[in-house]
Amino acid sequence: MRSVPPADLLLSVPQQDPHIPAAGPHFAPTGLYAHSKAQPFIGRVTCHTTAVEAGSWQEIILDFEVGASGVADGACIKATFKFYSDWALFQTSDPTGANFISAEYQAGPLLPGQSPASVQSLAVRFDQKGHERPYQKAVIVDVVDGYLNAGDHIIIRLGDRRRGGPGTRVQTFVEDAFHVRFYVDPLGTSRFVAVPDDVVLRVAHGPASQLFLNAPRYAQPGQPLPLRVSALDRWGNIVRDWPQPLQVRVLQAGATVQEVPLAFAADGWASTGLAGEQALRLPEGRYEIEAHLPGARQVPAARFAVDVSAAFPTARPFYADLHVHAHDTVGTNSPGYNAAYAREIGGVDIFGYTANDFQITDHNWRVGLEAVQAANVPGEFVAYAVQEWCGSSTAGGDHNVVFLGDATPGFPHNERGEHNRTFVWNEDMKGTGVSLGRWPVQELWAAYADDAENHLVMPHVGGRRYIPDWHHPGLERLVEIASTWGHFGWLYQDVIRRGYQLGVAASSDEHRGRPGGGAPGVQVFGVHGGLTGVLADQLDRASVGRALRARHTWATTGEHAAVITRVGPHRQGDAFDWQGEAPVEYQFLGQSGWEYLAAYDHTGRIWERDLHRELGYSERRIRLRWGGARIPDRYRWAAWQGRIQVLGGTVLGFRSHGFEHAEESAWRAGPTELGFRSDTYGDADSIEIEVSQLANLRIVVSGTIDSFIKVGDPLQRNPFVHRPDFHWEVSGAELVQAGRLQLDLGGTELFVALERLTDVTLPQSVEGVVPVSPDNAAFGFRPVYFHGRQRDDSKAWSSAHFIRFT
Repeated sequence: MRSVPPADLLLSVPQQDPHIPAAGPHFAPTGLYAHSKAQPFIGRVTCHTTAVEAGSWQEIILDFEVGASGVADGACIKATFKFYSDWALFQTSDPTGANFISAEYQAGPLLPGQSPASVQSLAVRFDQKGHERPYQKAVIVDVVDGYLNAGDHIIIRLGDRRRGGPGTRVQTFVEDAFHVRFYVDPLGTSRFVAVPDDVVLRVAHGPASQLFLNAPRYAQPGQPLPLRVSALDRWGNIVRDWPQPLQVRVLQAGATVQEVPLAFAADGWASTGLAGEQALRLPEGRYEIEAHLPGARQVPAARFAVDVSAAFPTARPFYADLHVHAHDTVGTNSPGYNAAYAREIGGVDIFGYTANDFQITDHNWRVGLEAVQAANVPGEFVAYAVQEWCGSSTAGGDHNVVFLGDATPGFPHNERGEHNRTFVWNEDMKGTGVSLGRWPVQELWAAYADDAENHLVMPHVGGRRYIPDWHHPGLERLVEIASTWGHFGWLYQDVIRRGYQLGVAASSDEHRGRPGGGAPGVQVFGVHGGLTGVLADQLDRASVGRALRARHTWATTGEHAAVITRVGPHRQGDAFDWQGEAPVEYQFLGQSGWEYLAAYDHTGRIWERDLHRELGYSERRIRLRWGGARIPDRYRWAAWQGRIQVLGGTVLGFRSHGFEHAEESAWRAGPTELGFRSDTYGDADSIEIEVSQLANLRIVVSGTIDSFIKVGDPLQRNPFVHRPDFHWEVSGAELVQAGRLQLDLGGTELFVALERLTDVTLPQSVEGVVPVSPDNAAFGFRPVYFHGRQRDDSKAWSSAHFIRFT
């Protein structure tokens, strides 16, 4: 059946449009040409709000107005944001639940003679890899059975509350300008173009809930001991514009020996400290520094232990975060902001502004170098520029190049004009081809091997995992084994087993604007960022560079802890000859109490101390501990849900340790049962339980292990295929006898363990001597390094001694 045109069209005659006279007389909707030309071609997008609180629950309404291009049938629209954001995963299966997203069509006004759009409906989905880096996370709206007119609207609700849901949980970290970028496929060809003018939200901090106190963990008597105190919200974000008086006390054996009044300023970061001439100077002894807010008693006091002794190898330790991204690649806020945060909030001494080499533009690199030069103040703060060579694992994996000298780095181009990136591939590039540079990793080495003393190459595990099949002894002196991606003690054991003379490093690998042992978020970057302890005599680029290349380092999981080891006159990291048995002295300095220490060589663990056992087990206190990772690669985390049943006795109380944020938790699920939910990235979480009649109990532990959800419904399980669930039963008598029992679950060191604990306070400082027999490995020396774990699962590793027994 033929459609019949409206009567007014049958009677009309061709008209001359004054806006396009060259077209001659023609039929067209009245005024549509001029109206279309006045509109943006691809469209425009608006949002009902401009600011949100980090970690809060919101409904975000995005309004996309179709541009003059229209949108063809079968096409789609994307609302994208950067992959590092830990905004809660969106879902479409439960309209009454959290993080529900919806998309609805609203027709725009029609001009005389214009036909309405024929779209029947919209379909919405969420894909964590739905677009190109860095704007990878995507809400995708598909146009179903028809097209859209210019001026039509698509309304996207993130956290649709209209059917009773709580909204969507905003990303947990602050950001000056959080961008939502729209892309449109106007012709239905799967070729997308960006909509001009992103939606930009300011993600602000919440109210203060904790104090963050940092200082060097040790000092020699009378040497300056700087400290920083900052107010953070519950997600670890720095609070701003919060004038408050602050009291700092120095305690020795519980008695106050010094008191210093400070205050947060009315403007800017709520952070203050003592440095330079105002820094503390203390005589020999063991101290505790306490900071509290007299006017904000809802914020708990913070404490920090400090040991002062002439026996320490340097005046004080320096702490380095050599792996920090800014917004010019895949980070948050500017290079200058990140350098200032590292110094003033993180309390670090050494900073590495890091750029993904394929993504940084020449202009942005120059801006970053200017920020590095401005931040670098010898004697106060050292700043380096860092290239992250982003080769895939098959080509060697990620390696950072720290430019140690004062000369302009040979990056992105060397003096011959050759570019030293992996390749050029960023959102500002012209065309779609890849300009190949340094690939595989041997070509990276070739770029800098002629000046090895002014370069430090650090392989690491982050995204594209380092594979130790490759190693350059002259350039690679440290390997990064902890970051906000996770804990990777297994990697250090691997390189030591191969005979590589590498020391340890740890960094934040910060993408969220919180360098210096950055606070954890949710999803990909789920643990505290790491820090590298450095034994250097001066705080300047040359002195620190020599110490880093000499491997005079230790690695922590973000804490200002210290691990010092010696063999005679030799420091950790040294390679040396030794005759006869080697007495390796060790000293661990921490905060929450050391519970486990171990020494390793190329064969594995050769010595250990269980401080709970040494101090005497409690008759009532036990612990369930679980941890590890599913895989060694990027999306490694294991999502645990489980329960522990205590049968035949009473659960008198419990508390958790190691949980990184508010979305990990433990709860009482019944008279004899506790539940837990957490993610682990190579770290471990735990529940300490006080029970009655331990020897007569039966303990049942069960749960599930889930995986990264790339696409699909985040409300549904995505089981870890190799071990989707576990069930374990242990008698109290077995635990009493063994002290510790463990069930290994495969993956990358996945485990659950039941352990007896002590009632005695665990020591913040532990030292001793381990005699090492004179046995060289097949590669001609014996490497020996130390590892320690504290009660809250914070960890530390020393660089190895490389002892060649003669």
